[in-house]
Amino acid sequence: MLKERKQLVEVFFVIFDLFFIAVAWVLAYYLRFYSGIIPVDKGIPPFSQYFWFLIIVFPIWFLAYKLGGLYVPLRATARRIYESFLLIRANSIAILVLISYTYLVQERTLEVSRLVLFYFAILSILLGILERSLLRKVLRDIRRKGYNLKFMLIVGGGKVAKDVAERFRKRKDYGIQLIGCLNKTGVYDERAMLPILGKYEDLREILSTKQIDMVVVALPLEDNHTLPIIMKVLGDSVVDVKIVPDVYQFISVGGFIQDFDGLPVLGLQESTIDGINYWIKRIFDIVFSIIFIIIFSPLMIVIAFLVKLTSKGPCFYKQERMSLDGSSFQILKFRTMIQDSEKAGPGWTTKNDNRVTKIGRFLRSYSLDELPQLFNVLKGDMSLVGPRPERPVYIEEFRKNIPLYMLRHKVKSGMTGYAQIKGWRGDTSIDKRIECDLYYIENWSIFFDLKILFLTIFCGFKNTNAY
Repeated sequence: MLKERKQLVEVFFVIFDLFFIAVAWVLAYYLRFYSGIIPVDKGIPPFSQYFWFLIIVFPIWFLAYKLGGLYVPLRATARRIYESFLLIRANSIAILVLISYTYLVQERTLEVSRLVLFYFAILSILLGILERSLLRKVLRDIRRKGYNLKFMLIVGGGKVAKDVAERFRKRKDYGIQLIGCLNKTGVYDERAMLPILGKYEDLREILSTKQIDMVVVALPLEDNHTLPIIMKVLGDSVVDVKIVPDVYQFISVGGFIQDFDGLPVLGLQESTIDGINYWIKRIFDIVFSIIFIIIFSPLMIVIAFLVKLTSKGPCFYKQERMSLDGSSFQILKFRTMIQDSEKAGPGWTTKNDNRVTKIGRFLRSYSLDELPQLFNVLKGDMSLVGPRPERPVYIEEFRKNIPLYMLRHKVKSGMTGYAQIKGWRGDTSIDKRIECDLYYIENWSIFFDLKILFLTIFCGFKNTNAY
């Protein structure tokens, strides 16, 4: 019955996909020839010629969507943004195939307007994303009302089984209903707080007597020796099987699962800012650091003059800091303390610290001493946005006492960061800063960087915790 429903949903999606593709094609025709956006010089071809061309368009798009994974069930395995990515990729491939076909084969019988193809490429993506969003919403609403449900059995216990159950209970729109759990003892587990149907040994009987569509194997580490027996029983059934390994508790940032030549690999920690993302962020840093240097150059000249005028020593101050992958660099700041202020060794500044100059106290309170770091960003030592860099002498202490501290160095350090806009800067909780830094790394996007920059600039530079 469930398989029949799955096939029906797939047919439903195909029909709607092709309908919206047809709408995009028709709209592209009318935009080109009747909107008046760009004048038509060679006359308007009859609509029937373009309409019958859908016979070519439909199979290309269907195959692109099918091969692109857009008809694979995504009930609880992917975010909407992932489906949008699949749509963009499938439509891009399909439009390239269509263009190739048009100019290699079809041009002899029908000269298709380049602007029609351009409009169609954009509209097919936009309408496709809109259509899929609406369909997913309808399906979620149907599942919330108790229709089109999958019935799930959890095989496992302890925290991992509890976490699985809690996530599915919260997301009723997934349409997955928990019927119970099998654990080692068959006795109610207060840690998991799950309805117990029996022991692991009862799996075969439970599968044969109850309606179960999906089994989630969520064994605690101490029960992993039973996995081969459990998988043998499941291999003799037709239920969907998913495994949640207990090692997920060790995932910190950038956790992922990937296929490595047919071998599933679970990544526990990895930077989310690599590959193309690294270069996007680097270009972002170069462009905006140049803009900010131009904007703030008059202010920096005035500050440099005041620092030089009010105390002995250079205008700028260099200090070793740690950045990406533990590499060190010389951070550039306006000097805010008296010359040779660390003769006795490095130390934190304190309230009313007599080593801080008068102009330095003002610069620190408004973070203006940080402006020269724009040149560090331009050089590539730092990023505009990221965890604030710390001195190696303090890092050795922090890494011993604060779990996951070193993970903040999976990305370049920044002039400002998520922790700073949340108020965790200066003399505040290191633990809270680390929590914000890891959240930033895990959820990085160029739009997140823009948001942090916007809040930094327009919510003020004032730092009440700076000494």
